Amino acid sequence: MITIDDILETNRMITENKLDVRTITMGISLRDCAHPNITQFCQNVYDKITKSAEFLVKTGEEIESEYGIPIIHKRVSVTPIAIAAEACKTDTYVPVAEALDRAAKEVGINFIGGFSALVEKGFTNGDRILLNSIPQALASTSLVCSSVNLGSTKAGINMDCVREMGEIIKRTAELTRDEQAIGCAKLVVFANAPGDNPFMAGAFHGVSEAERVVSVGVSGPGVVKHALEGLKGADFTEVAETIKKTAFKITRVGQLVAREASKRLGVPFGIIDLSLAPTPAVGDSVANVLEEMGLESCGAPGTTAALALLNDAVKKGGLMASSHVGGLSGAFIPVSEDQGMIDAINAGSLSIEKLEAMTCVCSVGLDMIAIEGDTSAATISGIIADEAAIGMINNKTTAVRIIPVPGKKVGDVVEYGGLLGYCPIVPVRNKFSSEAFIARGGRIPAPVRSLTN
Repeated sequence: MITIDDILETNRMITENKLDVRTITMGISLRDCAHPNITQFCQNVYDKITKSAEFLVKTGEEIESEYGIPIIHKRVSVTPIAIAAEACKTDTYVPVAEALDRAAKEVGINFIGGFSALVEKGFTNGDRILLNSIPQALASTSLVCSSVNLGSTKAGINMDCVREMGEIIKRTAELTRDEQAIGCAKLVVFANAPGDNPFMAGAFHGVSEAERVVSVGVSGPGVVKHALEGLKGADFTEVAETIKKTAFKITRVGQLVAREASKRLGVPFGIIDLSLAPTPAVGDSVANVLEEMGLESCGAPGTTAALALLNDAVKKGGLMASSHVGGLSGAFIPVSEDQGMIDAINAGSLSIEKLEAMTCVCSVGLDMIAIEGDTSAATISGIIADEAAIGMINNKTTAVRIIPVPGKKVGDVVEYGGLLGYCPIVPVRNKFSSEAFIARGGRIPAPVRSLTN
């Protein structure tokens, strides 16, 4: 039974602690849009998205108004274009990206994800075309997000793609240099990518998903921090219990929004993603949650342990609040989108190496990190390989969203605005080369733990 105290507490979480539903994301299958003529395929894609998501924004706004729950973004994810467009007789999928962008603008959403390829074991012709199209596609569109899954626990790591992605990220940065390499902020490289993730830039509609689904991503690091403020000196068991209870309450808010959106749109409910997604706003920071546990600054010794506790407790609490949990579900540690992370970088307590260690226990990986523009493609590929290895060995999702900003050096700051925030240029230890390692190519074999049948 819901009491008046429950209602008042939820109201305080929203008004004082920045609780919000980060996104309602509609996943749409494009498998029935296939056509050998790319012009007709693009028209099929545009028509299906604009028809399927016609009322997505309106429905989100109505729920937000009626329940008083902020819903920050409305988004769409689609079948990976390397799969959906493979029947097209073409050498570029840039027109497809432009069709996605037009459809997104027509229905009024914030982002559309799925300009993607799944290549952990190798490439099809469609995969090759997709990868070659990424830099121009992201440069010529504003709402399209792209992702490439190049590794998994079952398959190993496609090191040929690792090498290529370093080069693709560099080309994307150069083509969008006038916008501080914004194209790279819309490009994610994954290992073990989930097909039901509602968060950008890595969202795509997995091939095992239904025709259409509605999924919700919640937020709330500010709520967790507030809950921990009253636990000065408490032991970690009590800290974990408090986070679990708070995550349960946050997830119930997301569950309410997901069910309402599903019912009103006539689209099946997919999943709730439990992830604590920070914003650049002061007080809405995962780093500040870790510091509330007793760390002087995020990145100090003990940070990885604190993050492991947080991630696990969030999952345990959220699982009790919803029967359909998926996506990434944990704690995000992006730099530009988290004021506490930015402060830690500026204070010198947090480095890219420490962030990599933290990705062993967080929800995703190295996220929204701006680096010097002259960082080599091989160094970027080496960072991707390290992160993919963490995901492969630990059977978890890892990702890299890194932005080599042309002309920028350590000490500079890049500004993106909105949820993407701003970021100081983060130093990368690249005195020693990874060139010969990355040039080997081939596939790093799957680990022993992949043999689970």
